[in-house]
Amino acid sequence: MTYLKDKYVNPLTDFGFKLLFGTELNKEFLIDFLNQLLPIEHKIKELQYSKNEHLGRTELDRKAIFDIYCENETGDKFIVELQKVKQKFFKDRSVFYSSFPIQEQAQRGDWDFKLAAVYTIGILDFTFSEHQGDRKYIHKVKLKDQKNKVFYDKLTYIYIELPKFKLTAAELSTKMDKWLFLLRHISNLQNRPYRLQERIFDKIFLTAEISKFDKEMIEEYEQSLKYYRDLKNSLDTANEEGFEKGLEQGIEQGIEQGIEQGRNIERKAVAKKLLAQKIPPANVAEITGLSLEEVQLLSQA
Repeated sequence: MTYLKDKYVNPLTDFGFKLLFGTELNKEFLIDFLNQLLPIEHKIKELQYSKNEHLGRTELDRKAIFDIYCENETGDKFIVELQKVKQKFFKDRSVFYSSFPIQEQAQRGDWDFKLAAVYTIGILDFTFSEHQGDRKYIHKVKLKDQKNKVFYDKLTYIYIELPKFKLTAAELSTKMDKWLFLLRHISNLQNRPYRLQERIFDKIFLTAEISKFDKEMIEEYEQSLKYYRDLKNSLDTANEEGFEKGLEQGIEQGIEQGIEQGRNIERKAVAKKLLAQKIPPANVAEITGLSLEEVQLLSQA
C-alpha cells in the first residue's frame, strides 16, 4: 500500500469519483451536489444511472475523463464529468458529447420533437487558458441570442474550475462552497472541519474513509491513485519544461530586443548630430538606417 497514506479517498481519481457520485448506494451525494448548481424549479428528487457507451470513447478521453450519465424523475439528462487534464478542443468535445442524449430522445413515427433538458456538468482539475485572469470558478453557459437573452433553455453547460477555488474551511458559507472544498481537500484532511458537520457530509466522510475499504477496494483505489498521480506528474513536468523553455526563449528575445534598442538609440544620436550640421533629412535617413519619418520627428524635437 505504497500510496495509501491518506485517511480519505481522493475524489479526483476515477475510483474516488465513482465511489462518491457513480454508485446507486451513494447517489444521494450526486443529487445533493447537482441541486446546488441547478435553479429551484429544476431541483432533482430522484436520479437513475444510465449507460454511457457514447461517452469517453477515445483513448485520450478514457485517460483524461471519468463521466457519469444519468437522468432525473422528469427525464432531464445529466452528463457529469470529471476532467483531469486540459484537452485541445475541450469545448468542442463537450458540445459533441452533449448531442448524444439529445439524439437518443428521437422517437419513431409521429413525433413533435419535444425534448427533455440536457445538462453537462464538468468538474475541471484545471483552468481554462482564456479565463486565467477571471476569478469566477463556476461558469454557466446557455444558448443566447444577439440581445443576450436565452434562446433555448433546455441545453446547459456548467463548468467548475476547481484550482480557482481558494476558500479555507473557516470561510465556507454556502453548500456549494462546502462541496467544492470537499472535492479539493478531503484527501488531505485528518479531521473534519467544523463547517462540514451536516448529515450529508457525515455520510460522505464515512464512505470516503480508506480504513473501511476491503482488500479488493484498496487494490483498485491504489491503482487509480497511482494513475492519477502519474498523470499529474507528467503534466507538471511538461508544464515546467514548457515554462523553462519559454523563459529561456524570453531571455534570448529580451537580449536581442535590448541590443536592438541600444542600436536604435545610437542611430538617433548620430542622426541628431547630422541634422545639427544641416544635412538633409533624406540623407540622414540613408546614413543611419532610420526611416524618413523618424528623422523628420527628430528634426522637430
